[in-house]
Amino acid sequence: MQLPPGFNCDDKNRVCHLHKSLYGLKQASRQWYSKLSEFLCSHGYKQSFADHSLYLKFNNSHITALLIYVDDVILAGDDIVEINSITNLLDHTFKIKNLGNLTYFLGFEVARSSKGIQLCQRKYTTDILSEAGMLGSAPTSTPMNFSRHKNTETGELLSYPAPFRRLIGCLIYLTHTRPDITFVVHHLSQFIAAPTSLHHRASMQILRYLKQHPGQGVFFDSTSNLQLKAFCDSDWAGCPETRRFVTSYIIYIGNSPICWKSRKQQTVSRSSSEAEY
Repeated sequence: MQLPPGFNCDDKNRVCHLHKSLYGLKQASRQWYSKLSEFLCSHGYKQSFADHSLYLKFNNSHITALLIYVDDVILAGDDIVEINSITNLLDHTFKIKNLGNLTYFLGFEVARSSKGIQLCQRKYTTDILSEAGMLGSAPTSTPMNFSRHKNTETGELLSYPAPFRRLIGCLIYLTHTRPDITFVVHHLSQFIAAPTSLHHRASMQILRYLKQHPGQGVFFDSTSNLQLKAFCDSDWAGCPETRRFVTSYIIYIGNSPICWKSRKQQTVSRSSSEAEY
């Protein structure tokens, strides 16, 4: 840290030594995360290998989860005693502000009732439509024109591809609550290096599809059973550019979708039976 203006010193090579990290400096976020992680681990929480910002604590049949984003924390679980305990400890150590039940977080809107929890990104969707100038567009019932997808027409390269790339990035984030657009969004994401007019036209159809139901999302039913169900499908040589097949799956607990993905395989299969395998 450089010496502040007005500090008189003959030695210009001197610097300030910080006793603690200051908010806004480059090392502040790292020091904050390190201190918070050490605090949680000392109270029985374990860092998730899948997501390093997620901390879990298991107590017999109960579970408490704590998710961190910079200095925002989401606390959830079925052990109210542990939730109250860690909340008080966090407040005593870091002076936190309890905002109550979760309603909005990083573009996700949460609505809860006795029937379950609804998760959507309505405001985020309308912001995407507004930025693209598509709020007044006519809605469509499908996110993709399949016949155009199979067309071998190449289209013209976009002279300024930055808006297309930004739009695809925004749509990828939207797939966290919209499994219905996962396939087409990830298909278009393959062409962000050199997008054409056809890809731009396809992205506009996605926006028109979102215009129809901007508040659509996923619902976690509190009354359904806990049976784990998975559905998957694949096509043979479905990608007209590479002739590779695309595999998609979605996993449910009861009636609630918890995981979904669409992926193009890395090898070219020689038959439809290999694709299904």
